[in-house]
Amino acid sequence: MVISLSVVVLLLVLAWIFMRSGGLKFSHALVCVLLGFHLAGSSMAATIHDGLTATAEVVSGLRP
Repeated sequence: MVISLSVVVLLLVLAWIFMRSGGLKFSHALVCVLLGFHLAGSSMAATIHDGLTATAEVVSGLRP
């Protein structure tokens, strides 16, 4: 668990640096994909899913 969390944090930092630098290259996209897969397999996946579901419900309930 500790190694998995460390990998998630490392990939998150790399993705943040890549996004701040401007251009998105293939290697940057690969890091983002790996981050997504690691997050999906972590214990944070349920919390992230619940947060995204709640946000989608709030946005879909908005009337212009």
